[in-house]
Amino acid sequence: METVEGDAGFTTAPLVLGPMLRYVSTTSATVWVETSRPGTVEVLGHRASTFSVRGRHFALVIIEGLEPASVIPYEVRFDDDLVWPQPDSELPPSVIRTLGHGDVDLLIGSCRAAAPHEKPYTLELAFDDRGRGIDTMRAHAKRMVYDPPEKWPVAMLLVGDQIYADDSSPSTKERIEATRPDADELPPSLVADFDEYCWLYHEAWSPTFERWLFSVVPTLMIFDDHDVIDDWNISASWVTEMSGESWWEAHAVGSVMSYWIYQHLGNQSPEQIRADGLLDRLVEANEASQLLESWARSVNDDPTTYQFSFSRHIGEVKVVVVDGRHARVLDGSTRRMVNEGEWQWICDEALEPTRHVVLATTLPVFIAPGLHDLMVWNERVCEGAWSRYAIGWGEKIRRSLDLEDWSAFGDSYTEFAQLIERITGGSDAPSSTVVASGDIHFSYVARVAIGGSASRVYQVVSSPIRNALIPPERGVMRFTLTTAGARIGAALRRLTRRRPSAVPIDMIAGPHFANNMVLVRYRGDDVGVIIEQSTDDEDDGPALVVVDDISL
Repeated sequence: METVEGDAGFTTAPLVLGPMLRYVSTTSATVWVETSRPGTVEVLGHRASTFSVRGRHFALVIIEGLEPASVIPYEVRFDDDLVWPQPDSELPPSVIRTLGHGDVDLLIGSCRAAAPHEKPYTLELAFDDRGRGIDTMRAHAKRMVYDPPEKWPVAMLLVGDQIYADDSSPSTKERIEATRPDADELPPSLVADFDEYCWLYHEAWSPTFERWLFSVVPTLMIFDDHDVIDDWNISASWVTEMSGESWWEAHAVGSVMSYWIYQHLGNQSPEQIRADGLLDRLVEANEASQLLESWARSVNDDPTTYQFSFSRHIGEVKVVVVDGRHARVLDGSTRRMVNEGEWQWICDEALEPTRHVVLATTLPVFIAPGLHDLMVWNERVCEGAWSRYAIGWGEKIRRSLDLEDWSAFGDSYTEFAQLIERITGGSDAPSSTVVASGDIHFSYVARVAIGGSASRVYQVVSSPIRNALIPPERGVMRFTLTTAGARIGAALRRLTRRRPSAVPIDMIAGPHFANNMVLVRYRGDDVGVIIEQSTDDEDDGPALVVVDDISL
């Protein structure tokens, strides 16, 4: 199966991208692929026809009737030809590990910039402006090759910025420069439409080790701002400005089309896919470009018409993934992180009795008090607390400092804290509640002083997989964690006559700024966290170093 570059930048081999193992339960699984032409994909005797969007072809194979607690090797056939594993591959076989084993290891990460795995791209950004450091996901994949399947993560939770649509990868940037008109108003760092979004996903998910990792570890994904554009939906004025740009509609519609195909489709269970019906309509249409584009435009126009938040049971762990970007309400008089209907659904899912709860949201909820109060102050200024003349000044500060965490949405922050209290306050409270987040380019674990005494609550932040801050930026973030930072934030908050609202936290691990991922380990009622940073092993490429290993 020779790999050859085609006109659109994709390989002309039958299997362009994937297989990606997405949903797995005790008896079912889904496998996603992209192919080079229309056809039929088969996995473990289950078949699915492709659907086509702008010359690209995709399929999701739904596999049911599997044995619980089993390790099942699988191959992928396309029109009856074997296309996976690749010829002469020395990697372990791709397998589906159905749930039922008991223990759960959940690997969490965010903020992964795509770039070649060679110098200067493997250098830190501080040493070369092309540098992104060592890819932590790649390091995990290389270690897994030597481990038996029972040591692999049960699932991988990717909480935002799987691609950088506003900071294109090197290959995509070259392709844009080669294909766009010289007079195009967009810089090559910003993708324009669906086609260019596809290039980003292809570059991010094609390397050999990462591609194998995706074929054996189920993934849960949610988008954050850089999957679309920096500061996406940060405020009502930002939305108004973007809507006035001639290029915005194609960029925004392309983001939803590509996100649904590459990320959201695999988040759903077989039952949810059938109830949703969109996949069936795309397959029935065969050439589905117009159908998907029309759907994406309507969803962009009214985010309440489609829900990207989702949930999944992973053994005795209930993971509820919150869309805090597309589902925002920013109509001037109302400012919410999630619209009311979707928030009610999130509450209902999170309150379902279970042993452990994970609330996944790309932006951290419980942060250092100084940073929390800074965001509270800024929201008040942007509301006019310092007169209408200061609103524009406050908005500039909001965007330049990325003041957009849950603390910057005061009402939603309060609702989130109230939800935690409801989850942990009853007689059937879970043993642990973890708020899993990314976005801020450093990792930490904090004990959160909220809820009933019988349930432990923690904020776990995992960022970045591959896109570390430079030292001056790290210094600024460290300062927000200090007593001095807290005092400055509190002083600013008082100037807007706001009472304290931050839930107290106790930092018990971190902050860690180098490229890293966090592994949360569930063993009965016990929960542990391992934070591993990626480094360069001169003999064997990417490697991992444990920087924190704690019991919660």
